[in-house]
Amino acid sequence: NQCLLRRTQTGAPDGGEIMTFVTKPRVHHPNLPINELGLTRRDYEGSVSTLCAGCGHDSVSAAIVQACAELSLPPHRFAKVSGIGCSSKTPSYFLNRSHGFNSVHGRMPSVITGANLANRDLMCIGVSGDGDSASIGLGQFAHVVRRRTNMLYLVDNNGTYGLTKGQFSATNDKGSTSKKGVPNLYEPIDLVSLALQLGASFVARSFSGDKRQLVPLIKAALKHKGMAFIDVISPCVAFNNHAGSTKSFEFVREHMHSAVHADLILGQPEITADYAEGTQENVTMPDGSVLQLYKVDADYDPYDRVGALTYVQKMHGEGRVATGLLYVDPDAVESHDIMGTTSQPLNELAEDALCPGSEALSAINQGYR
Repeated sequence: NQCLLRRTQTGAPDGGEIMTFVTKPRVHHPNLPINELGLTRRDYEGSVSTLCAGCGHDSVSAAIVQACAELSLPPHRFAKVSGIGCSSKTPSYFLNRSHGFNSVHGRMPSVITGANLANRDLMCIGVSGDGDSASIGLGQFAHVVRRRTNMLYLVDNNGTYGLTKGQFSATNDKGSTSKKGVPNLYEPIDLVSLALQLGASFVARSFSGDKRQLVPLIKAALKHKGMAFIDVISPCVAFNNHAGSTKSFEFVREHMHSAVHADLILGQPEITADYAEGTQENVTMPDGSVLQLYKVDADYDPYDRVGALTYVQKMHGEGRVATGLLYVDPDAVESHDIMGTTSQPLNELAEDALCPGSEALSAINQGYR
């Protein structure tokens, strides 16, 4: 497909408007890698981005494209939903063959919950921002986590309201300054800590400029059963990328600290190793590479929810940004397990199954008396 983006700007000699067009080329490189579905990375892209050049959100969209292409996931099986804000524009920039819905400010969780309940076979991606999730949508965020909706909830976190010219958002760190040098006077809302407390079964944080870490995290989150939450520090180049900001490219690069180094390996037999502390073990991986293991006392356990919360708060107190897979529940459940819904998607059921009649309804009501 050829995508045309129309941009209008003033400044014509006659005082009128100048029309410019940005074109996504039809021609692709002939040697693009093809995945198991016969698709290339370009088949997972969307329209041309209208965000500022250098915006971290575009890097996040590119990471989603790469993750889905490498996992050979069918684009038409995705439902992508967003709210309002710079981040909520990004679903237009990936998976152009999927189902998409741009909802009301802060109300993305309600819409994606409905989509997931109606068709449990959909792979759901909810894209939100720090204003969309930590302010007007904070209540919605809390309840979609506690309901264990089977989805990837991804926040593009830049600490500012970019569409309304750079006011502080609720995730901006106290003491961080605006572009004009005005300090933020309030404590931040940490969505990672909230997700851990509310019961998300997969919690991670990353940086839009760290593709090597972000892509495997997205791949793991897409394959996770249950509520997967990723908070991505994604600097706003227009309003929050200066020396006084704790959400700038420079600050995050200097202060990020990876909790664990993890990757995703699928569809292979279990590999085990048993060796003593303080010794080395070489393990041959399925791709032929050799993994050199050295056993030390582990200071971090990604299966410990309370420990993860303590670690995140400790890193924040030291002025560092904890990144990586912070917590995962290997025995996670999702909303359909909790409610005991039918294994057949609701949107595939006939009317007689969805509306069994007044006698069945009376029996159900009687059960609640």
